[in-house]
Amino acid sequence: MSKPRKTARRYAAQTNGNGSGGEVRVALYLRISTDEEHQPFSLEAQEHRLRAFVESQPGWVLARSPYVDQMSGAKIERPALQRALRDASLGLYDVLLVYRVDRFARKLSVLVDLLEQLDNSGVAFRSATEPIDTSTATGRMLVQLLGVFAEFERETIIDRVVSAMERKAAKGQWVAGRHPFGYTGVKRMKGDDSPNYLVVDEERAPLVPVVFDLYVRKRLGAHAVATWLNDNGHRTREGGLWSHMAVLRVLHNRTYLGEVFFRDAWHIAPHPPLVDADLFAKAQQLLIERGEDYSRRAGNASDYLLSGLVRCARCGNKYTGTVAHGRSTSYRYYTCGSRQRKGAHGCDADRLPADALDDAVLQALLSTYRRHDLFDRAVEAVAARADDGRELRAAELAAVEAKIDKTAQALDKYLRAFEDDTMPEAECGRRVRELGRELNDLRARRNELAESVEEDAAVPPSPEVLAELRTRIEDAIGTGSDAERKALLQALVQEVSVTNREHIEPFFRVPQPVDAKAVRAVERLVGVTGLEPVTSAV
Repeated sequence: MSKPRKTARRYAAQTNGNGSGGEVRVALYLRISTDEEHQPFSLEAQEHRLRAFVESQPGWVLARSPYVDQMSGAKIERPALQRALRDASLGLYDVLLVYRVDRFARKLSVLVDLLEQLDNSGVAFRSATEPIDTSTATGRMLVQLLGVFAEFERETIIDRVVSAMERKAAKGQWVAGRHPFGYTGVKRMKGDDSPNYLVVDEERAPLVPVVFDLYVRKRLGAHAVATWLNDNGHRTREGGLWSHMAVLRVLHNRTYLGEVFFRDAWHIAPHPPLVDADLFAKAQQLLIERGEDYSRRAGNASDYLLSGLVRCARCGNKYTGTVAHGRSTSYRYYTCGSRQRKGAHGCDADRLPADALDDAVLQALLSTYRRHDLFDRAVEAVAARADDGRELRAAELAAVEAKIDKTAQALDKYLRAFEDDTMPEAECGRRVRELGRELNDLRARRNELAESVEEDAAVPPSPEVLAELRTRIEDAIGTGSDAERKALLQALVQEVSVTNREHIEPFFRVPQPVDAKAVRAVERLVGVTGLEPVTSAV
């Protein structure tokens, strides 16, 4: 025969008048998804029926004000629910009463978790309209069955809503998300089922074709377009400054062709297009060529060879490629991201001529790979640190193994006491769960340490590997394309740290000896001071 649970014993005693004062302290939990309109169980109706239910039960008294949430029952992070759980752990009530199980939780996993927390706090769970009482084994079984049906109902509702949204999108209606810049929606009253089509925002719409014209016909980059917009007094819908990402969102958005998007599909819509198809197509092609089409960026060779590798030593942000336009030519720079977004007050780091920095780093890379002694010394330092770390990890591994044995023995002791009926579940159950979690954590840590201890020590690259890489670097500098130079730098440069124009330090990677194309980050190998002349130092 199974032992009674803590909540069952206390609840039964209180129901029979043997508890403190002979009363059962009850708390109410109410929930609706949004507002009370069109809800089958409004907050007012729930509270009225729950109070009547409490009055009908002998010895029951309301101990707290109702806990009320207006949000989805699929989430466990609900403010009122969390307060109810906290108060339960403090022993402020004995029974948590709900109108229906789906008011408490709409996902089985959430329901099981909540019931376990209540049970650990010694609080029973009751439903006023269903035969649910978690102080009994039958009640615990029924509540989980109802939880399955609640989750099924929620998934069915979601499917119906999504299907309705797909039908609306197929008819060209705007169904979700913020309206794109240049469009707005018709103000609708609640319950209005008229078509929700986009309408042109007369104030902002004229700026959309200007953005495309600057990008395609004037050949400005996304950063330069954002700068032009800000300098000419244009602002985003929120009144903020334009960023290059905001410009790119406009350039990528097919809504300006008279389409709407929903669930990975574009649909023809009746709202007026703001950009002609030819101009939009040219913008997409230019985005790909410049590497600003993020879906294809990894395989595209942009003009900036050190893209993503240059870091500002002052603010920690990455440098981005920017363009300044003169009367007859354009000038390419690497600019600190903070300065680009917020101006000089964001970061006053120097802008760096892109061509000069690319050439300086390539030359420093070549000069580094001509010196085998640098790699020997760097890898020796890494190997020494790895040996020290390996000893520490081995010592920790031994300590963890000992702790696992001790915890397993303690767990076995409690389980044997429970099986022999010398210690009741109420006394050993929580400790068994704690020891079980601790044992799982210790075993996970043991596996991590074991893998770390088995790692091989760093090995310097062979002369053959260095010779092959020197040849690749020389070919890239002499006759290689920009794509080849960029691939080389992205593979062999760990980072380029910039304090100012006179203090620029590139950090290179060491290749594995088994494969000249494989790289692994190690100690600083070379520092380059200034752009001209290029000097190297260990």
